[in-house]
Amino acid sequence: MRVLVDTNVVLDVLLDRAPFADLSARVLALVEQSRIEGFLCATTVTTLDYLLGQSLSRAAARRALRTLLDLFEVAPVNRPILEQALQSGLADYEDAVLAQSARLVGADVIVSRNTADFAKSPVPALDPAGFLASLAAVD
Repeated sequence: MRVLVDTNVVLDVLLDRAPFADLSARVLALVEQSRIEGFLCATTVTTLDYLLGQSLSRAAARRALRTLLDLFEVAPVNRPILEQALQSGLADYEDAVLAQSARLVGADVIVSRNTADFAKSPVPALDPAGFLASLAAVD
């Protein structure tokens, strides 16, 4: 299964944001265990660098990015993705870019805490609890 993980889920883990960190960490653990193929949108990586730099030392932020790049594939963002995002009908452009990037890599689902933002997405979105429950139902 191919899963694109939204920025907020990754930040929950890296910044230990309660009460979300536990379920989000379980999603990332599935990537680490190779039980799912995990993707991050290219824009997520740059956003994480910026936001982690606000909370961690530069060295710690870069170590976190290195770990993520070792675990996840990167879903590209190019001109067609940006143009498709403009036409997508999603209100938030950043989410539209993420959704189109997920579509490009053939993701089965986007894992995000903001699932309502992806109502018109070409790739369905589940929050971490819903995603984990859907996997348990299949196992």
